[in-house]
Amino acid sequence: MKLVVIGTGYVGLISGLCFAEFGFETICVDTDNDKLDKLKKGKPPFFEPGLDDLLLKHIKSTKRFSLSNNLRESLKDANVVFITVGTPTRRLEDEADLTAVYKVAEEIAENIQNYCVIVTKSTVPVGTTREVQKIVSSKINKDKFDIVSNPEFLREGSAINDFMRPDRVVIGAESKRAEKIMRELYRPLYLLETPIVVTSIESAEIIKYASNSFLATKIAFINQVADLCEAVGANVQDVAKAMGIDKRIGSKFLNTGPGYGGSCLPKDLKAFSAIAKKLNVDFSIIDAVTHSNEERPGKIVAKILNRYNNNVKGKIFSILGLSFKPNTNDVRDSISLKIANMLIKKGTQVKSFDPKAMTEAKKILPEVIYCNSIKEVCKDADGLIIATEWNEFRALDFKAIKAVMKNPIIFDLHNIYNKEELVNLNFEYHGIGK
Repeated sequence: MKLVVIGTGYVGLISGLCFAEFGFETICVDTDNDKLDKLKKGKPPFFEPGLDDLLLKHIKSTKRFSLSNNLRESLKDANVVFITVGTPTRRLEDEADLTAVYKVAEEIAENIQNYCVIVTKSTVPVGTTREVQKIVSSKINKDKFDIVSNPEFLREGSAINDFMRPDRVVIGAESKRAEKIMRELYRPLYLLETPIVVTSIESAEIIKYASNSFLATKIAFINQVADLCEAVGANVQDVAKAMGIDKRIGSKFLNTGPGYGGSCLPKDLKAFSAIAKKLNVDFSIIDAVTHSNEERPGKIVAKILNRYNNNVKGKIFSILGLSFKPNTNDVRDSISLKIANMLIKKGTQVKSFDPKAMTEAKKILPEVIYCNSIKEVCKDADGLIIATEWNEFRALDFKAIKAVMKNPIIFDLHNIYNKEELVNLNFEYHGIGK
């Protein structure tokens, strides 16, 4: 079976390589020749654990994976073509920008030569796959293609494992022929007894947005519970642990912190709400989650400022972690950068260190002083903010840190450390929700 993946972004590249790992002939197509040249040399455009090795393996050692800028040539004898282009939020509205998806649909229609299954794998609002179907069917006979929605559930930092060992595979199809082909694609997962959920096209599209929205809701909920815990003297970690034991609730995504960021949750919730508004459906819960999360960085900064009686002009703050989560260099909607920017606007100097994300962070916030080590970033600091829970930050040498800090004050935004242990080292410790 021959697969074509259009787009070499996060979803496209990971999916293409993993399908090649499954044993399928896979071509990733992109119009960015510079990106393609780097990929052919084994240099991916983003950091993801295990990606470098997987890319080099299939470039050098197998003949199953290839890269191209020629869609027409790539589509020859293709059995399945995946649309994995970006769907960013529009600037003036909260809707997903589907320009790239529809442009690709037109190009596919112009270049299909034999029957193939066209799959939307990009995160798209309900109704998008039907629109792709209309675009293609306006140019070619309906018997030359089938349309499928096959949403991705890849987490940055663990995407390869998520693809190879998913919780479930969702296939939105109305053709038995297309369903059979898609099941064949995921046959390697049968040994793991991975659930294959076959639904209507519309249901598959909603499953992706509903899943992300529910996870975001859990994050926003526990963050507000953390605020209450601080107000009454409770410990949010104890609360979350007891809640998570309840199988109806579950423990995942009940870790309090500075809020969620990244390229998925913020834009997906906005797009989900936008389509509901168009259909006059009340999505007040989702809107409240978005509003709560947008306010969260400001509340964290207010807490930090309050410790200094709002007199922070000229003070130095050190921030550990700039990516929106560990194991990625993605700083899109990074809460760390939002906090840094707010502190800078208050007249402070902000220094930072991140294992992978500093190059990308510099493009967004050049005012920050970017350091090469933990010792360097902590030097002369009036406060240390642990903003992203990288493994490198889970066993810090606090004796060495205390020796170089001006004021040994720590703001642990993910409750990584035990307050008593740090107090015993003569640090002033501030966690979240306790």
